[in-house]
Amino acid sequence: MKTVLITGASHGIGKAAAALFAKNRWNLFLNCRSSAETLRDFARSLSLEYHISCVPLIYDVSDDAQVEAMFRDIQTQGGQIDVLVNNAGISHIGLLDAMNIDQWMQVINTNLTSVFSCCKRVIPHMVHQKSGKIINISSVWGNIGASCETAYSASKGGINAFTRALAKELAPSNIQVNAIACGAIDTRMNACFSPEERSDLENEIPAGRFGTPEEAAALIWDLASGHDYLTGQIIGLDGGWC
Repeated sequence: MKTVLITGASHGIGKAAAALFAKNRWNLFLNCRSSAETLRDFARSLSLEYHISCVPLIYDVSDDAQVEAMFRDIQTQGGQIDVLVNNAGISHIGLLDAMNIDQWMQVINTNLTSVFSCCKRVIPHMVHQKSGKIINISSVWGNIGASCETAYSASKGGINAFTRALAKELAPSNIQVNAIACGAIDTRMNACFSPEERSDLENEIPAGRFGTPEEAAALIWDLASGHDYLTGQIIGLDGGWC
């Protein structure tokens, strides 16, 4: 039975992905930073429904020391990660000249440094077993940038470059590294839009609607469960928007 680690798993894309892996009888380690009881209840429900191991991990992955502690926790419980889904992320909307350094670092550390910290710690086992998959959740803004989301765009652009580079490092060890550049997905992060703003945005998207977390989860599962020759790709999931 294989094991997946999903960061940012208490809601949205991460939660939908967790449910799909559980349905397919994978063991799960699920991470979040602050929604501890929500994640514990969710993990318990998946364990009971699918008779799998589902362990909640309450750590802040923007902090490398906490990532180190999280992986010690995983090792203590005998876990070896076959698939890593780097999904944890936050946004910041506002003009760059109104942003302070702490806000900048919070976005960069949560969205990008966490990817480094988690990848660094799963790679040795994956190299040893000559297999593994790393799936990074990126954004269309990492490809084209967004006004008033400079830090977020920079962090996601960094994920894209990181993905392409790490894929080349790990391909000789039969480890695939890909990213999904999500468009407007109907998650808590995008709940900031007013009904009018949401309608305007939907009118810009050729598909005419927001994507669902379940659609993103289906693509994550597809990458995790096959495609051993597909690596170093930034796969758009945006309804034809960008």
